[in-house]
Amino acid sequence: MAKGDDALTRKRNKASRKKLRSKSGDSSAVSARVASIIAAKKRRMSGKRRQCQGMCFSLPTPDDPYNDRNGKKDTKVKPSKSSKREFPKEKSTSAPNGTLRDVCFENARSSKEGSGGTLPSGRVAKRSKTDPERTKEYGNAKGSVQGFQEEDSESSVAPSKFLILCLSAIENALYHDSIKSINKPLFADTWGIEFWKCYSSGKDILDTSGLSSTDEKIAWVVSSAADSIARKEKEGSSFSSPFLLFLVPNQEKATQIRSMCKPLKALGVHTVSIHPGASLGHQIQGLKSCEPEFLVSTPERLLELVAMQAIDISGVSLLVVDGLESLSRGGYLDMTQSIRKSISSKLHTIVFSDSFSCAYVPFIQSLLGGPIRRLSLNTSVACQSACIIQSINFYTSEKEKLSKVIQALDRANGSQIRPQPLKMLFILGKECNVHDLAAALKFKGHDIVAGALCGVPEIKNNLKVDGKLRPVVAKTDIEQINTIDLGTYESIFILSAFPPIDKYVEILTGMARHTNNGVLHSFISKEEASVAGSLVEILEQCGQDVPKTVRNLSLTQATSHS
Repeated sequence: MAKGDDALTRKRNKASRKKLRSKSGDSSAVSARVASIIAAKKRRMSGKRRQCQGMCFSLPTPDDPYNDRNGKKDTKVKPSKSSKREFPKEKSTSAPNGTLRDVCFENARSSKEGSGGTLPSGRVAKRSKTDPERTKEYGNAKGSVQGFQEEDSESSVAPSKFLILCLSAIENALYHDSIKSINKPLFADTWGIEFWKCYSSGKDILDTSGLSSTDEKIAWVVSSAADSIARKEKEGSSFSSPFLLFLVPNQEKATQIRSMCKPLKALGVHTVSIHPGASLGHQIQGLKSCEPEFLVSTPERLLELVAMQAIDISGVSLLVVDGLESLSRGGYLDMTQSIRKSISSKLHTIVFSDSFSCAYVPFIQSLLGGPIRRLSLNTSVACQSACIIQSINFYTSEKEKLSKVIQALDRANGSQIRPQPLKMLFILGKECNVHDLAAALKFKGHDIVAGALCGVPEIKNNLKVDGKLRPVVAKTDIEQINTIDLGTYESIFILSAFPPIDKYVEILTGMARHTNNGVLHSFISKEEASVAGSLVEILEQCGQDVPKTVRNLSLTQATSHS
């Protein structure tokens, strides 16, 4: 039976394809490059590259080493270990056996299931010691949380998820409160971010903004304290005393802080407020019924309870003192010092200073020991240099100037007993007679080294004079002060001609960054009367006494210009 035209056509095409295949299979027929192009075309035409529609090919990955998925993501999600983790059973928030994190997980989970959830739930699960978030850098350098290793870094570890959870709880409470409100999210608060950097360094903090604590400041302080409790409990620590002691001058301030801490109760943080507005017996009964993590109190009522052994504050880890001027008006400064002495544990202290008066400097120095972190978003000279004493000396000759330098050194060495000698810096100018100064210091037991004291074996080179150890003195030119960290020195002498007032302010504020126990000595003569007016203004702004000779020099200069 004769074949049709279609059958013949199919037969011819089949023969042609067979012939082409035999030619392409011959390695000598085409080059390697042409063969790779043919192979790529066959892959595209097979449908595997239909989504790409071009010459872009994906590379193998560790998840797909043979490129079987052609660069597509695996849509099958493997069940993670965290999804199988069971939440702990509900525990009483006041029970000492349940850690703060355990209570937080369960309370946050139930809150989300019951109310639609404005807070994160089980995602805030316990992290392992190797969790990368614990070592994530916040800024450019690593830091540490109070209770961990201390570093002098300007930056710190990133805030944990639990800290964010605490801030979110307080922010939600403020949002629903018609009386109180915030302008922006707490986590984006500029002061809070700077506070976290200081807090995580482990050093005492002095806030010199000139105001007492605000809602935003309180939120960051109590949230950071709650995060420290959670970290320590995860490591197996327990607390027999309140972790945070917040000293306030009056009942109104205690009520404000108590209301800010109230949202943290759902996360396992109990706060008790003690003030003269309630009966003593009622407060004693309340302290017996619970073990608060946070204690907000006026100094007078707290000392009464401590004397009656109704509460133990010896193990307090974080002390916050709010409003020095208000505490002073209430006569609470001595009581606050007594409370500080009653705490025997390693203490982290935060002071909110609402005054720049020199009368409070000894009190602040008794509360904050060692290097500190100064915190203030106010750029005024008074805020940036609070607690630094400015000693202005008037002289008429170089001999008198050198004599006053030696007298100031003697006062600094004999002012008080210190565990380590003072770190001193002499800022010199080209006109200074270095040889006479070095000879005078050598006679007093001081050695002079050029540059900063970092890495200098100070203790080995010190000499004893009158039974007291004399520190090594560093020297630098006034043009090179930008290369030295002035915050490491507690006593600085400006021995050059009195600098321009902006340079003087730069030295003053740079020295104040890490100390509250510093003295800046400067020397002025009649030839430098042009800066006397500005100098008097700075001293008055900082609440410090103006020497009579400097004020007269300023008046004389003003009269001559008029």
